[in-house]
Amino acid sequence: MSSGEGWLDRLRAATSARGRLCVGIDPHPGLLDAWGLTRDADGLEKFAEICVEAFVGEIAVVKPQVAFFEAYGSEGYAVLERTITVLRDAGTLVIADAKRGDIGSTMTAYTQTWLGTDSSLSSDAVTVSPYLGFDSLNETFDTARQNSRGVFVLARTSNAEGAQLQGAVLQGAAGSGRSVSQSVVDGAADANSDGSATVGLVVGATRDHGLDLSGFTGPILAPGLGAQGASVADLAQIFEGSTALLLPNSSRGVLGVGPSVGALQDAAKSLRDEIEAGLA
Repeated sequence: MSSGEGWLDRLRAATSARGRLCVGIDPHPGLLDAWGLTRDADGLEKFAEICVEAFVGEIAVVKPQVAFFEAYGSEGYAVLERTITVLRDAGTLVIADAKRGDIGSTMTAYTQTWLGTDSSLSSDAVTVSPYLGFDSLNETFDTARQNSRGVFVLARTSNAEGAQLQGAVLQGAAGSGRSVSQSVVDGAADANSDGSATVGLVVGATRDHGLDLSGFTGPILAPGLGAQGASVADLAQIFEGSTALLLPNSSRGVLGVGPSVGALQDAAKSLRDEIEAGLA
């Protein structure tokens, strides 16, 4: 897919045509077993091919979980490369769920891997961690803007363990009593002051996040739908006023019905339509 068209335009067009659901491709070892596939690169490839066949043309955004591919080394990365390429060539937006975060030249390398125009792993967007300092992501944001890509920054994640750090209250003039996660939201809002919506947030759908999202107009990736306990009915309440670019994410909740392509497609379409009705 060409990156000539802006990230926000591509996202709006895709979700307008095929809904806001983001489906994960998570080849967890337990799912490989359940699908009757081997725990190796061959099983990984078959898993990914089934998902691609099921979701292309029906689902706007697909999110491969990088960890489950890189567990198989170079062969796993080769499968991920092919999966990303096929999805993007078919017009499906790809968020690489890599959760990278570092400083200096290391973060530059991560950025070029997932958002660079010449990388075989180049995706439409990538998830990143701001916990080496929000400003450590500035070059990543700049590259994303230049290449018409998106960046989803972890703010308030769906796992219970995240609360201790993400809910901690900052002290001093810079903090002004805000939580760590609210400071991430505010930083993302400032980074989007150009109107590009380059910077998105990851905010879990599994609990009351306690965030003020009123000043944030970018996309929100909301994991936790289905297997982690969040329901479609929760979305409108949890993300009230912030649903236009909301991307509710379900992985195991959809993948659990595989390996039938038809069953996967039906489950994804049903959830997609339920989300659109619930957020109308």
